[in-house]
This record gives sequence, structure tokens and C-alpha cells, in this order.
Amino acid sequence: MIIKILGMGCKKCQVLFNQTSNAVKRLSLDSVEVIKVENIVEISKYRVMKTPALVINDEVVVSGRIASIDEIVQLIEKRI
Repeated sequence: MIIKILGMGCKKCQVLFNQTSNAVKRLSLDSVEVIKVENIVEISKYRVMKTPALVINDEVVVSGRIASIDEIVQLIEKRI
């Protein structure tokens, strides 16, 4: 599973990255890769209007806000 955080490196993007990393640790998922995508061309491919955005398996699941760790855990569990 690949999880992407879309954003240009703002504070909110970093917080969402940290929240997502913590959610993955909570679930003890070794096979999950969390990556940041800061390239505007790559971000535009997902057609998000606001960042940060959370993408799980190429599906945008959160956009324009920071999801809580509990919410991210639930979103990941739905896609395992």
C-alpha cells in the first residue's frame, strides 16, 4: 500500500504527514509506504483543489484539511 501526502511543504502538509506516519505505526503495517509529493505537476494529476491532501492507493480520501490520527487509521483499515 502506498500513501501519499500532497502539498508544497507547508506546515499543514507536514502535520498531515506526521499524523499519517503515526497512524501507520499504530496499525503496525510494515508494508505501507508514506511519501510526500511536493511537485506541483504530480499534485495536479490528482485534481485536488486544496492541499494538504491524503491519497491512499491513488484515491484522494482527504483534501484541504488535516485528518486526525483516528480518522486516518479508519481510512487505512477500510482499504487493507
